[in-house]
Amino acid sequence: MNQRISGALRSPITFSVLAGVLIGALFLIGTGADPIAAYDAVLTGSLGGDGIGSTLTTGTSVLGMALALAIPLRAGLINLGGDGQMVLGGITAAVTGLSSPLPAPLTVVLALLAGMAAGAAYAVLAALCENHLGVPLLVSSLLLSYPAVSLASYLARYPLKEPGSSLPQTRALPDGVALPAFGDSTVTVGLVLVVLAAAAYWFTDRRTAFGYEIRMTGLNARFSAYAGVERRGLTLKLMSVSGSLAGLVGAIGVLSFPYRFVDGSLTAPGYTWTGLTAALLATAAPFGTVVASFFFAVLQVGGLAMERTTEVPRELTQVLQAVVIVFLAARLRFPTRWFSRRFDRREEAV
Repeated sequence: MNQRISGALRSPITFSVLAGVLIGALFLIGTGADPIAAYDAVLTGSLGGDGIGSTLTTGTSVLGMALALAIPLRAGLINLGGDGQMVLGGITAAVTGLSSPLPAPLTVVLALLAGMAAGAAYAVLAALCENHLGVPLLVSSLLLSYPAVSLASYLARYPLKEPGSSLPQTRALPDGVALPAFGDSTVTVGLVLVVLAAAAYWFTDRRTAFGYEIRMTGLNARFSAYAGVERRGLTLKLMSVSGSLAGLVGAIGVLSFPYRFVDGSLTAPGYTWTGLTAALLATAAPFGTVVASFFFAVLQVGGLAMERTTEVPRELTQVLQAVVIVFLAARLRFPTRWFSRRFDRREEAV
């Protein structure tokens, strides 16, 4: 038990989070604000009775995108096309929901599957650009996002636009074409789907040969190729899974309140970049990605509560995210060595 605690404290991730919290407190003090009151507002506003529903709703999208980006990242592949894949999944789910002749429950399932298929197909296109055209995946996935977002915007503003509305949004989905919610909250079954995806990712990563190939490729691509792992095929598989999860997040967003596709509603909150931050913080590990996603969802929702109650700008939470990643990237070793020596001496004394 002591070894686990000491290992957690020596972790660069733990140090990065603590450093971010400390620097955030210094920023607050410098502006004349009370850091204790500000952090208390963040925790109360995100984890209290009035805020936990919003945190779980936001966490559904953040975790979904974090998983979508962590899966290829585990193999050293960077998918920056999450926005495009998510938006395509959302608009495809909207079109499916509006045009399907099936009963409402079957239409919901069909819309989810259609959104996942659209996201997967678009992600595979980026993988094909790398495999056959030599365009780096990071570049191809990022650039392909722009036409996808523009296409969805066009559809929401013109062919699918709700008649008489001044907003760029599609018509509302038919009655019953929606994900079931838990009680009166905004939390839907989408959270369960994302958690199941996280469980599947953990099982694949830890209990299957395919998961071992992914980790081995991420650690040493040349060695994995020498061992027989085919890089092109692996890229196609991982990008298809990544895109399907991003499409699922978009479909969940459309099948939840306000039950339609609203131009910009999926991209404005920055789920893709928050998810990427969470995946980087957790080094794409399955369990760590879940914890990091919840951490950033707390910051995102709590930042709004902090701004309301203490008049501290919610942008502070974005500063905290940036500081955490900077410290993690720097891999500062002095504090971890200090913790290591301290706990080693304590264990020797015992």
